[in-house]
Amino acid sequence: MAKKILITGATGLVGKALQEHLINKGYKINTLSRKKSSNPNSYVWDVEKQQIDPKAFDEVCAIIHLAGEAVADKKWTPERKKQIIDSRVKSTELLYKTLSSIPNHQVKAIISSSAVGYYGDCGDEILTEESENGYGFLAECCKLWEQAVDEGKKLSLRVVKLRTGIVLSTKGGALPQMALPVKLFAGSALGTGKQWIPWLHIDDMAEMYIHGLENLQTQGAYNACAPFPVTNSTFTKALANQLHRPFWPIKTPKKAIELLMGERVEAVLMSNNTSAQKILDSGFKFKFTHLDDAFRDLYKV
Repeated sequence: MAKKILITGATGLVGKALQEHLINKGYKINTLSRKKSSNPNSYVWDVEKQQIDPKAFDEVCAIIHLAGEAVADKKWTPERKKQIIDSRVKSTELLYKTLSSIPNHQVKAIISSSAVGYYGDCGDEILTEESENGYGFLAECCKLWEQAVDEGKKLSLRVVKLRTGIVLSTKGGALPQMALPVKLFAGSALGTGKQWIPWLHIDDMAEMYIHGLENLQTQGAYNACAPFPVTNSTFTKALANQLHRPFWPIKTPKKAIELLMGERVEAVLMSNNTSAQKILDSGFKFKFTHLDDAFRDLYKV
């Protein structure tokens, strides 16, 4: 019988790609959404009210937890910061609370999203999964998020946390926003241009969740990033080359970005020089290890 997976955040960029990959591998999927859809395998939950349809867990062997409010799309007011944290922490608490109330459930593992923001802004320091939790709003958010996910161990779940960098896709996420000024012939490095960008092709991101699902030895945190992170300057130059646009040596100053984004500049200029060694050691094989190859695939005609 095909294994059934419950996915939260299934309508997001990664969720849509992941569903496609899972279906191609023969999995059955239940999803949790805010609104009821025509899909009979889509169930409703309300994180704020801590309500969920327990039928979502029927015959489910694992949860892939992707739910969370977007980080950089709105101004970081105190209310918005609370929404960003609660959407991650309280959604996790609701999953576990519901599981605890279901006798003889079949869930054995949770594979949860996290983010490289856990480390904070670390300059050129090489970041492994053993590196310390950093400073700033994103680091605090990721710490609380992962602590909530780790509570699954008390339910005897195998817990896997994927600390994700920038997931590259032309269908959404950060790449279309980063590509826009380049397409408008205004491509240049942001800030110093020396900050490290941990990136990952959308296909590798989907396959990494499946790797965490299928490989029972995987547990704990993993940097979900390609083996060769690049600086912001290198990233933008490679993108300009792929789009046949100029790359200007004049950098966009941090002050100008702060005027546009306020405190959210932290999310744009953070430097994370992540190591992918742990996920490689677990047996995961990347399809795209070099940025140029990823861009060529994403922008192929």
